[in-house]
Amino acid sequence: PDWFAMRRMALLFAALVWSSAGNCLTAVSSRADERVVETRALAQTDGTTAAIELSNGPRLPAEEEGETPAETTLQKVGDQTRELASQTKEKVGEIAETLDKTAAAQNASAGLLKPIYKVAEFLSFPAFYWIAFALMVAGTVSYAFQLVLGKVVVLSKGSMNIREIMSDSVGLAICVIGLVLTTQAATENSTFPQTPSSVLSATIAGAILGLCLYRWGQAEEVDAAMGRRKAKLAKK
Repeated sequence: PDWFAMRRMALLFAALVWSSAGNCLTAVSSRADERVVETRALAQTDGTTAAIELSNGPRLPAEEEGETPAETTLQKVGDQTRELASQTKEKVGEIAETLDKTAAAQNASAGLLKPIYKVAEFLSFPAFYWIAFALMVAGTVSYAFQLVLGKVVVLSKGSMNIREIMSDSVGLAICVIGLVLTTQAATENSTFPQTPSSVLSATIAGAILGLCLYRWGQAEEVDAAMGRRKAKLAKK
């Protein structure tokens, strides 16, 4: 039948293709072996790496240094970023130096600082540093607990607000800086740091006030989270 004849022809064609592929692979393998032998002979006779580079093809700078192209690209980007940052810093320094020499900038700076100096002179009594230190401790404690425990409680309610996290982070940074500056100013202008009873009492009072503020802020955030959750459920 014609079906058997077609089958024999297909098998014969497949055998021919297989045989041709095997011959091609054998030829490619022998060619590669000959090239390796030629490369080794050239390397042994010349004693240089020129023959190896000629046989293996040109090497990229990244390969010569043992680095990948991705690492080279990252290094270039890092160098460009550092160069841009250096140029920006120099430019900002030049602008600041120019402003410092300008009479208008000096007058504006003096106008801003003058009322602050007057208030500082008016409040330069020991109780002021006690109050300022206690308030900075209260803010630090409140924002620290709010960022850690408060966000855990809100997350347990199935809600999280990135804006609240950023706001609490900025508040904590301001309070920590204020605490440091208050301590520095009190050290230079009063006897508050040299009085352990004042320091301890201000710390305890600030910590208690900070815990109260934390509880109040946590309740507000939980109520807001529950309100957002109810609004989402109502939309569904």
